[in-house]
Amino acid sequence: MIDIKNPQEVASVIDQTLLQPTTSQDQVLRFCEEAAALRFAAVCIAPSWVHQAAKVVKPSAVRVCTVAGFPLGFETAELKVSAMLAALDGGAEEIDYVVNLGAVKGGDYALIAAEMEAMRRGAESAVVKVILETGYLTQQEKKQLCELAVITGLDFVKTSTGFGPTGASVADVKFLVEHGQGRIRVKAAGGIRLLQDLEKMVIAGAHRIGTSAGREILAQVNTGQNN
Repeated sequence: MIDIKNPQEVASVIDQTLLQPTTSQDQVLRFCEEAAALRFAAVCIAPSWVHQAAKVVKPSAVRVCTVAGFPLGFETAELKVSAMLAALDGGAEEIDYVVNLGAVKGGDYALIAAEMEAMRRGAESAVVKVILETGYLTQQEKKQLCELAVITGLDFVKTSTGFGPTGASVADVKFLVEHGQGRIRVKAAGGIRLLQDLEKMVIAGAHRIGTSAGREILAQVNTGQNN
């Protein structure tokens, strides 16, 4: 459990995120410069900006994260792997990819497992987070996806893209932590904009927080605003 009054400990669990489609290169570069100064865990940016982001954050400990199959997840596994490999070649160190939700709803867990295995194999030692988009899923679907992610050796299960029907919830984080049984980490993302929201997710068991409001959350730490 991090010290919620310590700005650096709070920053260390945040994936500072900028995934709006209209974001320009200049905006990305300024965003990454600020993230490096504030020492977030990672910057999560669009694949087209990975190379530029990697140059900016290279002197810092901030990692470059990008997405694959985002935000709908309906690309083939081959396309997701190809996108991931291109991002890793460009300097990304972490990949957040969206699970094939149509396959989940069709009960095709063999396809899901094959996709997870392909992403794990292609990533080698890079961090892979599978986005479940929990707002679309039943409890049984969440459970099965979490268990498959454990079996296939992924690093994180992530709640949401931020573009789906719901964001992160304490209940979902607790559920994923329970079914991960300490064998996989949980990233909470979607709608987390306040320090008190971040604290609730961390208490529930989240290891990373995806948010576009990292700067604002750190400002709340510095001013003691946790209410």
